[in-house]
Amino acid sequence: MPIYEYKCSKCGRVFECLQSVSASPRRKCIHCRGQAEKIVSQSSFQFKGSGWYITDYKKKGAQSAAPAKPAEKTDKNAKAS
Repeated sequence: MPIYEYKCSKCGRVFECLQSVSASPRRKCIHCRGQAEKIVSQSSFQFKGSGWYITDYKKKGAQSAAPAKPAEKTDKNAKAS
């Protein structure tokens, strides 16, 4: 069951509530019984790295796109004469 965040318009407190997806939103603050509204909060996870799909879940042996070419490096000392 997901955790939803609510903010009270009377006391200004933010509180969490463990509810099923199909449950109706809370209308009252659990602290002061004022009017509460559901707020949108940040996700608790992040995708980092070079690509979790390719490294963890992709089927072995499946063809992939060609890797990108690295940018050419220029050497200041090796100039064409």
